[in-house]
Amino acid sequence: MKRSAIAGAVAACLAVSAAHAETMPQLDFGNKLLTAQVVWGALIFGVFYLLVSHWGLPKVGAILEMRADTIARDLDQARAARADADAAVAELTAARRAAYAQSQAAIADAALKAKTEAAARSAEQAARLDAQLAHSEARIATARASAMGALREVAVEAAAAVVTRLTQHAADEARVADAVGQVLAARGLAS
Repeated sequence: MKRSAIAGAVAACLAVSAAHAETMPQLDFGNKLLTAQVVWGALIFGVFYLLVSHWGLPKVGAILEMRADTIARDLDQARAARADADAAVAELTAARRAAYAQSQAAIADAALKAKTEAAARSAEQAARLDAQLAHSEARIATARASAMGALREVAVEAAAAVVTRLTQHAADEARVADAVGQVLAARGLAS
């Protein structure tokens, strides 16, 4: 069938060439050299076609199929690597969250411990200050009592000196002491 198709094509070319021979010398199939060139060209083309179709194209097809298999395998490996990477990222994220929670708990424990220690030191210092305050208040009370006792004497002496100076006579010490006692009692300063 192929030979008859080729022969038919050659016959058609010859018929066309006879019609165009007068106008185009390169299509003058009456020339034996041109006919031989066409036949040899068709024969070489047929051999080339058979070689390529039976020997070259199967090798190219095998190479393309091998390349497709390699690409599919590489894609599968890439998908597996991506799944592993996603799992690693998820594991890392979970570990980071756990570490963050653990650090927050450690910080809270440290803050609670620091607050407890500060409260204990504050209570200790407050107790020491209360003791110092009580001691100071006792000293102040003693000093006040002493000052009040001295105040009575100083007030009696001052009042006696003022009366003596104003009246030009010596003041009665008992009466001056009695008056000073009444004034101090009225002001709440009497001891």
